[in-house]
Amino acid sequence: MGHPTLEHPGIPLIIGKRLEEVPLEVLRQRESKWLDMLNNWDKWMAKKHKKIRLRCQKGIPPSLRGRAWQYLSGGKVKLQQNPGKFDELDMSPGDPKWLDVIERDLHRQFPFHEMFVSRGGHGQQDLFRVLKAYTLYRPEEGYCQAQAPIAAVLLMHMPAEQAFWCLVQVCEKYLPGYYSEKLEAIQLDGEILFSLLQKVSPVAHKHLSRQKIDPLLYMTEWFMCAFARTLPWSSVLRVWDMFFCEGVKIIFRVGLVLLKHALGSPEKLKACQGQYETIEQLRSLSPKIMQEAFLVQEVIELPVTERQIEREHLIQLRRWKETRGELECRSPPRMHGAKAILDAEPGPRPALQPSPSIRLPPDATLLTSKAKPPKQVQKEKRTKASGQLDKSPGPNQATVVTASGDACPPQDVPPRDPVPQDSAPQDFIYHGSQESLTSQESEDTYL
Repeated sequence: MGHPTLEHPGIPLIIGKRLEEVPLEVLRQRESKWLDMLNNWDKWMAKKHKKIRLRCQKGIPPSLRGRAWQYLSGGKVKLQQNPGKFDELDMSPGDPKWLDVIERDLHRQFPFHEMFVSRGGHGQQDLFRVLKAYTLYRPEEGYCQAQAPIAAVLLMHMPAEQAFWCLVQVCEKYLPGYYSEKLEAIQLDGEILFSLLQKVSPVAHKHLSRQKIDPLLYMTEWFMCAFARTLPWSSVLRVWDMFFCEGVKIIFRVGLVLLKHALGSPEKLKACQGQYETIEQLRSLSPKIMQEAFLVQEVIELPVTERQIEREHLIQLRRWKETRGELECRSPPRMHGAKAILDAEPGPRPALQPSPSIRLPPDATLLTSKAKPPKQVQKEKRTKASGQLDKSPGPNQATVVTASGDACPPQDVPPRDPVPQDSAPQDFIYHGSQESLTSQESEDTYL
């Protein structure tokens, strides 16, 4: 699929523009590095997480972005832990109360993108399936309009099932409580943002305070949609790359950078004499401050940490209780990025494994008939197996795996060393995704 034109609110953009800015050779090098990381994900997360963070800041290669988001968010693990769950939800009828609302919102999501341009097209159908499945997965939460653009961006990069589990992770781990009925979590984060602004840009903070402008008036859509409806497309992708790696602090930093550069100097405030003018200024931000290279560098350099956000969260929570009482919606604790999500996984789990890039028919086996074992190994096997016929394979015997994933009894296959979980068996006739830029597991490039 090529790179279609996508018009963002007020700013028409070519999605492929950023690719022209990164030399092809550099892009290929980054793809190679990311393939190595994805094929050995658990090891990289355990020992080289800082390197992953740096590479997310540089930008994930477009061909691997969907797969990387699944791994970073923990959506891939969720899918493995819940096989068939999405299909079960997909087949369920759903609550008519939510179905009508979702149906009305479908055509509003990226209406100029070719995936969503036609009513009843495959993009709108998948979006409906993902959002409906979430209302069944979390019936107490239901559907919130801000979830639609989040799900739409995910669907541009991965199939519906993977997009669903990534959406679950965003709603439950990255932004818990944002989409609940009372919107208490977003109100708290509005107060946190305003408090942090005092240190980042005292001028902007003083102006907003003097104008008595509630943070909800300008930051609600920013945060709830993770800037998907605010920034130019290339900037959205770079922000999301960092967001999935580092968590909500990236959303806070982007908001602070925009406020600082929109309202942070006396010259800029000359056009913002009243509340209306100030809000309009924040709704029609200058393209210069939203430009990819400028914005990303500002976000990386802004010294706002998870610790500061959590400290401020406790302060605002205490104030909330003093003035409004207890929160009605008890949200799960917020996870600050990929490492925190991985560390919070209960107990041991199977290592993430790359899927083969080449699909075989169901009746085909992955071992070639020509791949005969060396004579010496055959001789050793016959010696060990003399006088002993066992129908079940021993610990060092290989099994034949069909394309459907079923294991068959071994047929004259020599014993061999166990295959490490993060490497593909060399005797197989397919190449693992380390050899190819395509991937079965996420249909990588959706743009």
